[in-house]
Amino acid sequence: MGELPGWAVEALADVYDPCCREKGISVVDMGLLRSVTLSGSHARVELMLTSGWCPFATRLLTEIEDALAARPGVDTCQVDLAWDEAWTTDRLSASAAQKLRFLPDPASVPDRDAYVAAHRPHIEEVAR
Repeated sequence: MGELPGWAVEALADVYDPCCREKGISVVDMGLLRSVTLSGSHARVELMLTSGWCPFATRLLTEIEDALAARPGVDTCQVDLAWDEAWTTDRLSASAAQKLRFLPDPASVPDRDAYVAAHRPHIEEVAR
C-alpha cells in the first residue's frame, strides 16, 4: 500500500466500514484505501472492499465522497472500486488487527484443541 496524503487520512479517519464501526476501525485502519490523489480540486480514491459481495459498498462510497468533498480545496470526488487486487488482512493497521484479534495461521498451532481451550472463555466468565 502506498503512502496516503495526510489530508485524506484526516478526512477519512471518521469514515467506517459499517461492519467495523462499533469497534472504531475506520476505512483507513482497515486498509481499504489503495490510493488517494488530488488533481486540481478533484479527488480520486481507489477503494478496496473486504468482499466483492459487500452489502454496504454503495453507502461506503457515498460517505467517502462526502468526507473528501467537504475538505477545503476539494470540489469533487470520485471513488472507484479496485477489482484487480484482493483485500487481505495484511492491509489492517496494527491497532485494527489487535481489535479484530484474528486467529493465527493453523499451521503455526501444533495442538489446536489446546489452543482453543486456552482461548475460549470459561462458562463462569461468560455468565457474569
